[in-house]
Amino acid sequence: MTSDEPALPTGWSRRPLRELCGSIQAGPAQRAEDKSRARVSGGTPLVLPRDLRGRRIVTEEAASVPAVPWERARSLTKYELAEGDILLTRTGTVGRCALVTAEHTGWLFHPNLVRLRLPEAGPVTAAYLVAYLSATAAQDWIRAQGVVVAVVPSLSIRTLSELPVLLPPDAEQAAIGATLAALDDKIQAHTEIARATREYRSELADALMNGVLPAEP
Repeated sequence: MTSDEPALPTGWSRRPLRELCGSIQAGPAQRAEDKSRARVSGGTPLVLPRDLRGRRIVTEEAASVPAVPWERARSLTKYELAEGDILLTRTGTVGRCALVTAEHTGWLFHPNLVRLRLPEAGPVTAAYLVAYLSATAAQDWIRAQGVVVAVVPSLSIRTLSELPVLLPPDAEQAAIGATLAALDDKIQAHTEIARATREYRSELADALMNGVLPAEP
């Protein structure tokens, strides 16, 4: 601990991110022919930086989800996502993160994203780590370490791997992770309700304005 770092609570420790992860991997480079393909045309879907919202992956309708052709995707298996992975943006708005759930297992991820994969029975849980990465202290550190390249903020994997992570005792870590993950799940549920309500409102307005559906006084 350096002199300018505050003392930790009893039982807590501080470790660099690289010691907690089994791997820290940037997404594969995109080819020109991949960029115009959508999920509805077939292929392995791709998570974009814009999809990281509220510490979860939230994609648009299938027609706007990009995909990598099957034949190329077969050569990119090491970039496939698994439940419990964490994605983090490394260019643009650096530091946005999301926990990968079962829904997006097998998807690929954009080169401007970094995948953090934790080892089995490691010292940190995915729920706690995504909560820590999105907290103020970690976000301030990430933004401070970012380098502007062609006016776009960017964070290297080497720099990210040095991010200091505070680890509480196992029981406390589990409680923190579970509490904040439950709130994130509620946020996502309410976000989905709001999205569905907006779509319903738009369809209802069209039906009412075109006389397809009579309005009751």
